[in-house]
Parts: sequence; structure tokens; C-alpha cells
Amino acid sequence: QVQLAESGGGLVQAGGSVRLSCLVSGTSARASTVGWSRQAPGKQRELVAVQPRIGVKHYGDFVKGRFTIARDDDKNTFYLQMNSLEPEDTALYYCYLNRLGDEYWGQGTQVTVSS
Repeated sequence: QVQLAESGGGLVQAGGSVRLSCLVSGTSARASTVGWSRQAPGKQRELVAVQPRIGVKHYGDFVKGRFTIARDDDKNTFYLQMNSLEPEDTALYYCYLNRLGDEYWGQGTQVTVSS
């Protein structure tokens, strides 16, 4: 059974940084596309970052160089480093994995940015 578990969310002041982690079990993150999405109250879920198994990373337009997705395949874990956080970044952040067309999601971790 494939499971994804996020960690690292919390309360941070504007301008601060947070690193989210997503631990994968039940499958290999190395052979998968991995990514992060977020959903703020009253808004639709939006893509934050995606890292294909092979190829270029992609980021949402709002990221503007502030976030970085990275993976540690030996640990079967991937990360989202978020810098220069703004109150508008407050949301529930979800990690996901796509392997051979099957998609799996974590339960989400809350990031709240105070002004």
C-alpha cells in the first residue's frame, strides 16, 4: 500500500522559511514524478512544484524563485523548501506522487504565515 506522509508545517512569520518533507512508503519515489500542491481556504487547489522522474522541475507562477523542490531517493523522501514566505502562502500543503499513471496523495500539512 502506497502511503505519503507530510511533515514540517507550522506557524512562521512573513519573510521566514519552512521545509516540508514527504516520506514515501510502499513504492519507490525514485521511479516516480513527485510534487506539491496547496489549498487555501475558499480557493481551489493549485500546483506548487513538480519534479518529474526525469526532466525539468516546474513551479507555480506565484513561486517566483522562492521555493525549491528536491528529492532524496535513498531516503524515499522529497522536500519543499520555502523561503521568503508571505501571508498569501498560508494553505494546506499536500505532497503527491505519480507512478505509472497512478496518483497518491498525503493528508496535508498546514503552513500558516503571519504578517
